[in-house]
Amino acid sequence: MIRDIIIKLFTSYDLVAAFGIVALIMLISYGFASAIGQKRMGSAISIVVGLILAYIGGKYTGGKNGLADIEIFAGIGLLGGGMFRDFAIISTAYGAKIENLKKAGLPGVISLLVGVFFSLFAGAIIAFLLGYKDPVDIATIGGGAVTFIVGPVTGTALGASSDVIALSIATGVVKSVLTMIITPFIANRIKLNNPTSAMVYGGLIGTTSGVAGGLAATNPELVPYGAMTATFYTGLGSLLVPSIGFLIIRLIFG
Repeated sequence: MIRDIIIKLFTSYDLVAAFGIVALIMLISYGFASAIGQKRMGSAISIVVGLILAYIGGKYTGGKNGLADIEIFAGIGLLGGGMFRDFAIISTAYGAKIENLKKAGLPGVISLLVGVFFSLFAGAIIAFLLGYKDPVDIATIGGGAVTFIVGPVTGTALGASSDVIALSIATGVVKSVLTMIITPFIANRIKLNNPTSAMVYGGLIGTTSGVAGGLAATNPELVPYGAMTATFYTGLGSLLVPSIGFLIIRLIFG
C-alpha cells in the first residue's frame, strides 16, 4: 500500500518528488558532515552522493541521464536541467549590491581573463601529457578545465568527438567538486572574507556551482558576489576558448 502511494506520488508529481529526494540527500549529507565535525562539507558530500546515484542509475538503465532514466526519478532530470540552473544563477545574482560590485573594478576584470586562460592552458597541458595531440581535442579538454559548460561548447564548435566532449565535462565536474570542498579550508589563508575578494575568487576559479557551494560553506553572504563573476567567467570562456584560445593552442601544439 505504502509502496503504491510512493510510486504514484513520484510518477504523478515528479518534480515535487525530485525536490524531496534532493532534500533527503542534503539532510543525510549534512548530518554525516556534522557527525564527523566537518559541517561545512555538507554541500560537497551532497554532490558526491548525487554523482554516485547518477552513476548507479546510468549503469542500471544503460541510459545517459543517470537517475533520471528511472521513471519514478524522472523529475530529477527537470530539476537538474539547464532551466533551473540558469534560474538559480540569475536569482543568486540579484542578491548582490551594486556598490560592492563596483569595488571589484579592474581586479575583477583581470581575474576573469587570468582565470579563463590559466585554466585553459593547465587543462591543455594535462591533455597533451595524457597523449592527446590533436589541437581540437586539447582545446576541448582545456575548455572543460575552464568549466564543464565551456568544454562541450568548445568541442561542439570545433567538431570534437563525443568521447572527448564527455571527458571535458568530467574534467569540469571534478574541478567544481574540488572547488566546493577546498574553498572553506583555504578561505582564511587567502583572506576570502569580503565581497571584493569573493568576486576576484569567482573570476579566477570560474565554476559557478563550485564557487557558490564553497562560498556558501564559508560565508553565505559572499555567494552572490562570487557567483556573479563566475557566471561572467563561463560566458567569457564560451566566447574566448573556441576562438582565440583554440588559435593559440593550435600554434603551440599544432
